[in-house]
Amino acid sequence: NERIMQFTLLVFDWDGTLMDSEARIVRCLQAAAQDLQLSIPTREQSRNIIGLGLHEAVTALFPEADGTLINRLAEAYRHHFLGTDPTPAPLFPGAEEVLRQLASEEYLLAIATGKGRRGLERVLDETGLRDLFHCTRCADETFSKPHPEMLLQIMAVLDVAPQQTLMIGDTEYDMQMAIHAGSERLAVSYGVHASERLLQHQPLGCLDAIAELPAWLGLVPAYAE
Repeated sequence: NERIMQFTLLVFDWDGTLMDSEARIVRCLQAAAQDLQLSIPTREQSRNIIGLGLHEAVTALFPEADGTLINRLAEAYRHHFLGTDPTPAPLFPGAEEVLRQLASEEYLLAIATGKGRRGLERVLDETGLRDLFHCTRCADETFSKPHPEMLLQIMAVLDVAPQQTLMIGDTEYDMQMAIHAGSERLAVSYGVHASERLLQHQPLGCLDAIAELPAWLGLVPAYAE
């Protein structure tokens, strides 16, 4: 019984969807604020902006900061995240196996992330997953989510139509980006935004573990023409 592929292209968010990096991101945001003697954001405040580009995230956390301070905060964050912070950030259970299975099923795989290019390159090397992805876009190369530009560029590079593209992510920003780009969307409930927030954007589903993705894809009916 041949599986009907509704989707050609699967686009993954990275932090909170494939990698359990929340604790590390929160620690590094708090450390950056401490370095610059600013009020330290709470875990909840910090979690809420995961998924945005770094400058957008810092601006949301410190609305009173001017451009110079935003740049200094971003630099301090990068210093901790790319260098000194020891907080582990493992892949979610089953993430690597799922990605390898999907690649073997001949899906096109891509990443649209709020990370900067340096940060993404580092984790692709550390995890050994680089060769599985056909295209990647980062927030420091184009507009931050929820702007659709990252997703539009990926679809253009890989020549895939929006209705054949599935955006998979753990934040409202992922869902909104997909809506703005005209693609379908699938939420995951184990990242930083609660499922109630994600379901407001009417995703096709909401997975409780990345390991559920292959079965979910196998049950997707043929795309209605």
